[in-house]
Amino acid sequence: MTDTLSPAVQICRDLIRCPSVTPAEGGALSTLENLLAGAGFDVSRVTFTDEDTPDVENLFATIGTGKPHFVFAGHTDVVPVGDEAAWTHGPFDGTIADGMLHGRGTADMKGGVAAFAAAALDYVKAHPDGILGQISFLITGDEEGPAINGTVKLLEWATEQGHEFDACIVGEPTNPDALGDAIKVGRRGSLTGTIKVNGTQGHVAYQHLADNPVPGMLKLLSAVSEVELDKGNERFQPSNLEITTVDVGNTATNVIPAHVMAKFNIRFNDQWSVKSLSEHVTKLLSDVAPEGLDWSIDYAKEATDSFLTHDEALIQTLSNSIKTVTGRTPELSTGGGTSDARFIKNYCAVVEFGLVGQTMHKVDEHVAVADIEQLADIYLRFLQDYFQA
Repeated sequence: MTDTLSPAVQICRDLIRCPSVTPAEGGALSTLENLLAGAGFDVSRVTFTDEDTPDVENLFATIGTGKPHFVFAGHTDVVPVGDEAAWTHGPFDGTIADGMLHGRGTADMKGGVAAFAAAALDYVKAHPDGILGQISFLITGDEEGPAINGTVKLLEWATEQGHEFDACIVGEPTNPDALGDAIKVGRRGSLTGTIKVNGTQGHVAYQHLADNPVPGMLKLLSAVSEVELDKGNERFQPSNLEITTVDVGNTATNVIPAHVMAKFNIRFNDQWSVKSLSEHVTKLLSDVAPEGLDWSIDYAKEATDSFLTHDEALIQTLSNSIKTVTGRTPELSTGGGTSDARFIKNYCAVVEFGLVGQTMHKVDEHVAVADIEQLADIYLRFLQDYFQA
């Protein structure tokens, strides 16, 4: 029953019932705004726009003044549900069954947002004369989308308002198996490339009158797919390049295509930068390209470098809180994909810690109710120790 739920679980349930499929706000930010404003937070709703992308609503909330200024970052947008008929429970019903809270976004990452909101409210309530420092929320509706009208612009906006952050936790689902498994203390970089090879279209029976671009592309792709970029190090796993699409736009079997395009993505460690890696790949392709091949390569402007956080106070305080609540000593990890931490790192020290991510983006996404409650406890203990209250 609702009246028996902990605050963190109730907040999460309320957020799940908001159908905030990116880029829709769906009521999720309004739910947070009402909750935080009622506790004394100064809340701002900011909408950003950009060419060829949807407008996105974001939320910034803050309480207190001075140093340290701690910020919790997250998102309330979720990925589409897919085949809704395949769900055991409605994806936006917030059903609790067998100790699990079901719904789209429970793991990624409304559960994390709800847990920190509950923790922050408890911490503020325990300090009626004011907290020692400042706590803020940086919440976007554009993490699962293009990530253009979200955290990047919200950080710029907050800076323009005079805010300077000292440390941040992003509440992404960092734990592979159990709550307390891992803190993300860094992330590999990401570089996407597009290779194009041009030929001359023609009939397959008159190949001498055409120039097939596919064999040349295969040589290029063979070179990049077989290369060992590095062996990794004590901080990061080896960099890896994966070919993600090859397309000739040709549905006919008797036509030699005029063009072929391929895309790849590299997740790379701190032995590379975007610049050095793109130069390396371009040279590799140039070295193997057949003479006379008409080819080009372009790199996505959204490429990001790897990062590693060294703020021992932030890392150790969070690690101690996790161990106190769960009994586990978290691994300090840099594995997995990217998150908005890649943007926040340019403003302050940042780590990531949230729920177990086994069901994120899946049909029947769910998390344990007990995990949400424990995560709220971890966040609260972190705030108590971080602000030394």
